Amino acid sequence: MKYEVPIYEKSNLTLEEAAAYFNIGINKIREISDSDRCTFVLWVGNKRLIKRKLFEEYLSNI
Repeated sequence: MKYEVPIYEKSNLTLEEAAAYFNIGINKIREISDSDRCTFVLWVGNKRLIKRKLFEEYLSNI
């Protein structure tokens, strides 16, 4: 049996998950998270994960 965690319970999201959850395009999330000062990105090798709670705070402040 494979158990899949719902997106709203995950702390880190892939670009595809973040785009679906926040209703923002993948390219726009990439553009926002390309900055060196970006606090809501976790790099795992070349893979970019979005820290869900920090990204929610970022979006509510802009």
